[in-house]
Amino acid sequence: MSKEEVAPETKGVSVKLLAAVDLGPEIEGLAGRQLRMRMVTIEPGGVFGPVHNHVDRPGLVYILQGTITDHRNGVATEYGPGVGWPEDRNTLHWLENKGDVPAVEISVDIVRQE
Repeated sequence: MSKEEVAPETKGVSVKLLAAVDLGPEIEGLAGRQLRMRMVTIEPGGVFGPVHNHVDRPGLVYILQGTITDHRNGVATEYGPGVGWPEDRNTLHWLENKGDVPAVEISVDIVRQE
């Protein structure tokens, strides 16, 4: 994974929490977890890094605007408006916006409550 180890640090990214639900009272066995929805904006030239994983934090992404490049396993894949990528226990990646307009995504994941 040599190419991804040199991923830049985060820059030009804003994250807004839209909603969260405590899953403990909803589903047996999920105490201490929450379902979270966030809006992530990556400005042109922005990076969501460094390389990070999603072990114990599965999620899904939907792109509202722009194009986001997902870097994983030495492969760069571009996602435009619509369904993005899954984030599961095998995900190890970083993201960037190579475009000239802000890229906006909705990210939904299950996380440990803070």
